[in-house]
Order: sequence, then C-alpha cells, then structure tokens
Amino acid sequence: MLSLFTYHSSRFPLRCASGTASCTTLVTLYASRSTLHASRITHHASRTTRHASHSAALRGLCHAPLVTLYASRSTLHASRFTFHLSITMNLKRLIFIYFAFLVSLSAVFGAGYLVRAHTHPSAADFPILEQAYGILENHAYDDLPEPPAIEYGMIHGMVEAYGDPNTRFVEPVQHELTTNDLEGSYGGIGARLGLDPEGYVVLYPFADGPAAEAGLLDGDRLIRVDEWEILPETPIDEVVAAIRGPEGERVTIEVARPPEYAQIEFTIKRQAIPLPSVTWHIEAADLHLGVIEVNIIAASTSEEIQNAVNDLQERGATHFVLDLRGNRGGLLDVGVDIARLFLSEGLIIQEQYRGQPVESYEVEEPGPLAEIPLVVLVNTDTASAAEIIAGALQSQGRALIIGTHTYGKDSIQLVFDLKDGSSIYVTAAKWWVPGLDLPIGEGGLQPDIVISTEGADGDPFIEAARSLLGQP
Repeated sequence: MLSLFTYHSSRFPLRCASGTASCTTLVTLYASRSTLHASRITHHASRTTRHASHSAALRGLCHAPLVTLYASRSTLHASRFTFHLSITMNLKRLIFIYFAFLVSLSAVFGAGYLVRAHTHPSAADFPILEQAYGILENHAYDDLPEPPAIEYGMIHGMVEAYGDPNTRFVEPVQHELTTNDLEGSYGGIGARLGLDPEGYVVLYPFADGPAAEAGLLDGDRLIRVDEWEILPETPIDEVVAAIRGPEGERVTIEVARPPEYAQIEFTIKRQAIPLPSVTWHIEAADLHLGVIEVNIIAASTSEEIQNAVNDLQERGATHFVLDLRGNRGGLLDVGVDIARLFLSEGLIIQEQYRGQPVESYEVEEPGPLAEIPLVVLVNTDTASAAEIIAGALQSQGRALIIGTHTYGKDSIQLVFDLKDGSSIYVTAAKWWVPGLDLPIGEGGLQPDIVISTEGADGDPFIEAARSLLGQP
C-alpha cells in the first residue's frame, strides 16, 4: 500500500500518510488530536477544531435512518416482471446498507471538504442496482453469495467507480494487519508463519516468545485455531489475523508435529509482539559507515531511528545512510517528525484539504541528528511519508538523495472504520514540499545522484553513498 493516511480511533489516534496504505475501534476522528504522542508532538489548535467538527458531522450522519427507501418500490418495470415477495429482508437490507454507506460518504465530503452542498442519494437515484439485484435473486441458477460478500462487492464497485486509486475499501483481515504494522506491535503468540511443501501452514516460534515458551517447535503444522480448521487452501493472511488478537486474551491452537504428525493442543496467552520498522548495521566494507533501513513509517519509527544512530555511534559509526528504498509510507505526522530529527530549521511540507486554508509544518528547534553526515537512498517504491522525509532533506540541502525517482504520491487519505472491522480510505487532501524544482506528485522526487543497478556487483547505492561521504 502506498501510505499517507489519517487514522481515526481510540486505539490509534494518529494521522497516517498512506501510499502503502487502515479501523474497528481504531479512531477518534480528531476530536482528541490536540496531542499526538504527547511527549513528541503538539498539533495546532486549528487542526483540532477542523477535525473535531468533521468527526461530529460524520458521527451525526453515518447512522441516520433511511426510512423511505423502498416504501413505494413494490413493483419494478411492471411490463417485464413483478418482484416476488420472496425477496428476503436480508436482501433488502443489503441495498439499504449500500445507500446508507453512500450517505456516510456524503457526510465525509460534506463536513468541511466541499465548498457546495450535495443532496444525499436515495434509492430512486440507483434504479438499475435494484433491478439487477432483483434479477439475480429471481433467476440465478446458483445460490447468491452470503450477504457480507454482496455488501463488499457493492462497496468495492462503488469505490472503483469513483476513479481515485488511493480511495479504496479494505476488508477486515487486511485492515487489521495494516493497523498492526502502523502501530508497531500486535497481540500474538510470537511466531512466524510459513508454508510446507504440501501447502500446510507451519509455525516458527520466536526465541523466548509465548509460542516457544508453550512448547511449540519449528515446523509444527497448524491445523486449528480455536474452532477454525486450517486447510492448505486457507489464505495465510486470514490465519495470521485469527492467531492475533487483544493482548492478554488466550488462543487455542492445534498442531500436527512431524514426522509422525501427532496432534497436540496448546492454549497460549497473547502478548504484545513488537514489529520493528527499522533495522541497522555497520557496513562490512567500512566500519565507520552506519546504514539505517526504514521499511515503514510507523508510530515508533522516529524513536527507532534515534536508537539506531545511538547504537551505531557506540560501535564506531561516524557517517550514516538513511535507506528508504521500498518504503511505501505510513503515518504522515511521524514522517514529519523524522524530517525534524535531521533538520535545524525551515519548512518541511504544506498541506491543504479541499475548501480549507494551507497548513504548514515547520522545524521548531534543531533536531538531535541535525549535524550527522548523511545521505538518503530512494527508489521507485519509495512513496508518500517516505517521500516527505527525502524531499524535505533535499529541499533544504541537508542530505544528498541517491537512487532513482520515487513513486510520486502526494495525497492524504482519511481512514474510517466500518462496523464489521473493514475500513474505507478517502483521499481528502494534498501535500507538497516547498523548494523543490518539481512537485513530488509530478513524476516523483528526483535524486541528486541517479543510480542504475543493471549489471552492477554488490549494492551500487551503498557504494555511491560511501563515495559521497568521503569513505574509502
């Protein structure tokens, strides 16, 4: 996902920068955005006011009853066929929910983001939808899918028709996994999942994690999670989501242990399992060069980068590479924080919601890493919040950018929970980095040093960084 999101939830009161780009109870729509990680960021009062009003408007309209949608729809195209009374209440409910969802989106766009008012759609605005649904119900040879699948299909189709690649519907499983990535931890048993040659899900417990302490071994074949049987065709993302859950709750799993595949049951208490967003190492060819790889812009990433620099300095590093290759973005506010780590002053980005004034993010005081020698690595998979970091450092001459042009995502998504744990991402704002020759949204950030990997030995990006930093 290309990530520059704004999340709304009591579990995760963060703005996200979604280009990678998810909220069950994930969001307090911005009423509580006067602080964001209070120890680190204070938001401007104007943002708090704007988003609080947006939240109130959304809450007020999302559940508004639509009481007259079908009062007069007992017949449809009487000259062709008459709908039977056997159309179930569940099917009526699906179309009702579809229209209710459309109304909720109108609330999103109407609460401060559109200049002119819009009339909420009604059933009469979508006669073909009802007609097509009735035809399927009355004439399809096979049974129709279960109501949730039909609802999801309607929402996917509606969002696709909107035509914005970054406005999308995310189903519950993927939403939960993305949320875990951005929070930087999850409630789980501490095990990596893989597939054996026969396609079965197998477990590889982390050292000292709950699964290892319970007695699970590498290669144990997972055959059941609570009451759910795990088969070779079961999507692994769904298995991951089933094992994860609230910290402190217990999950019962059953495994078949090779070579005899004896079945063993374990009940394990979920613990908080960290998902580091940053890894680092001393470059083997240059013991004074520290390489910091950032794979996602998550809630803990700014702190992780500072920890990485401190550790590398203790091990002798004097020059540093910030590797943003393959980083598809994440939380916008954290991306701004990371840029502040390396800057002494200046403007980082500006953003604008439709119908709202431009808002600026500036460096308020010199960052703790403002003086370290630094280069930044990017490629075509560097996107969104990661582009904010690289763009801000380039525009102020703080660091040279090495690599290829970046992805070029300059929009912000608001992320809204739906009742079943799915979510809707809505593009609601644009951002830009002042001082660049070309906007990032027009072809991506252009590097100072272009690197080609064709026919190269080793890592030409790192070799170029060593040369620029004056290392042998």
